[in-house]
Amino acid sequence: MTTPNPPSQSSLSTRVSLRWIPDPAFENTDTIVMSLMGWYVDLRVDKSSGKIDWAIAGQRIVESQEPLRVLFTHDIDSHNAFDATDCGTFTSLPNGDDLETGSMPRPDLPGAPIKEYEEVWRELPFKEGPEGPGRGVSWVLEALGDGQGIILARTFIARIWGTYVALRQEQTHFCGEDSKTMVKDGGEVSARREEWDSISGWKTKYILGPDVDKLPSMSTIDTGDWSVGREVVVSGQPYIVRAFERIEHVE
Repeated sequence: MTTPNPPSQSSLSTRVSLRWIPDPAFENTDTIVMSLMGWYVDLRVDKSSGKIDWAIAGQRIVESQEPLRVLFTHDIDSHNAFDATDCGTFTSLPNGDDLETGSMPRPDLPGAPIKEYEEVWRELPFKEGPEGPGRGVSWVLEALGDGQGIILARTFIARIWGTYVALRQEQTHFCGEDSKTMVKDGGEVSARREEWDSISGWKTKYILGPDVDKLPSMSTIDTGDWSVGREVVVSGQPYIVRAFERIEHVE
């Protein structure tokens, strides 16, 4: 029997299927999406190759509630679609899953043309973490910056209870005509996913990409008295706490 998640601002979900209209629906990835207080980290691993299918992270901005329409920024994007508008409309299905509809670049076609899509998402129960039954910590951290000049490494690390995901991407930035810094090109994304095991502790599920050794393992992170907006240091790297939640006990 699955224990329902406690009242929480955190969300842990997986994709059930993707459909590029009018093609049939399919699912080729092991996907985990972690969302908390307007921030998200999304890692999709191709089941057949074991490589990253898509890795993205950034802000989750709710544009409307009825219908639920959400805009996702791509501060990290393994497809280099930093400027593409990623805005989905969500409706509930009879079985409790969510149907997302919208349009986005289709990377498996030449030129990555914008195509309409349908994705089905399923909410997952939180995995028990080291805090024990009925307790859990969730957060999203963004590195303050790693690199010099126009080359900058963007890093997001996120935890929801007993699940942890970290993403890192070196990016080439330039200054636009409006003096705003924009991403020109992104390198290969490195990713780490870990799950808590009550016997052996944090266990690695995926380590992917050329710079995975620069991503901290959850086993080395000691969640302290963190709060949103605070600067913290993880493995010698300064991060900003973008989102934080601690649930002390659930009966």
